[in-house]
Amino acid sequence: MDKLVYSFPATKKVNKRAHVGVVGSGDLEVLIEPTNDQKTVVEIRTGITGFQDTWKKVVERFVSQHDISALITINDFGATPGVVSIRLAQAAEVVTNDIIHY
Repeated sequence: MDKLVYSFPATKKVNKRAHVGVVGSGDLEVLIEPTNDQKTVVEIRTGITGFQDTWKKVVERFVSQHDISALITINDFGATPGVVSIRLAQAAEVVTNDIIHY
């Protein structure tokens, strides 16, 4: 099991939590929690090894589109990059309704 952690500066504070997806065959879950830090921390737990570069690119794209300060946990069970992007977008939609700018 791999655990990957990425951190990025952020300027928009979220006030809600989000939970989308399920950890099941070929899918993943995304959890977003508010934080008081001005950064986004993404923790990925995956049983599929060797895809650190792919994960980093997917997460970097998400963070560039959604500048939210949050703790994002991704529990993966072999999801494709497309599914990861969709689940991240779904979770971001839940939490970005009431954004506060720092």
